[in-house]
Amino acid sequence: MDKIILDNLLPDVFRGAEKEPPVSLSELWLRHIVFEKGNTYLIVAESGTGKSSLCSYIYGNRSDYQGRILFDCDDIRGFDIARWCQIRRSSLALLPQEMRLFPELTAMENIMLKNNLSGHKTREEIAEMMRRLEIADKIDSPVAILSIGQQQRVAIIRALCQPFDFLILDEPVSHLDSRNNATVAALAVEEAKAQGAAIIATSVGNHLSINPDFTINL
Repeated sequence: MDKIILDNLLPDVFRGAEKEPPVSLSELWLRHIVFEKGNTYLIVAESGTGKSSLCSYIYGNRSDYQGRILFDCDDIRGFDIARWCQIRRSSLALLPQEMRLFPELTAMENIMLKNNLSGHKTREEIAEMMRRLEIADKIDSPVAILSIGQQQRVAIIRALCQPFDFLILDEPVSHLDSRNNATVAALAVEEAKAQGAAIIATSVGNHLSINPDFTINL
């Protein structure tokens, strides 16, 4: 996949309020936006403006919007389950804001749930990512006893354990200090560059330690 195109997109919840904030101030809603493979995009948004909804729309988890989302030239509303499964295995990687970890499983077990499907990383490569993000000592710890920041780093590593053309990060550093923020951003950029992929990241304010090619105010 080379492009994701948003064509006149608007969440249903904002329908009828097109001339009012936040829609009237948005650089994304009701616009023609093209995300291209190889670039880094930072979507800056306040709470309640639809950043998590946007990520869910692109990933196909929700369809409560008007307008179109195109993957290259194909409208995603026409995709069946098999097409979505293929896309999510090979083209789209998502870090959801709520992380969606299994609390009873260990950090490594949560990561391996995806990596066992993709075969993208060796166990040694995953361990090295955990070391870089300073959670190597939590490999065998149940996620339930980890801090929120530690859980977020586990979820980030899991998101990277697959091939992708677009990496979607919904507030990836909301629970991290500045040092871990920078380390996470560097790891994500490194992994995206290795695949020639794009990053689409959301942030409340410009809090993500990343140098985007494009910044969009949602």
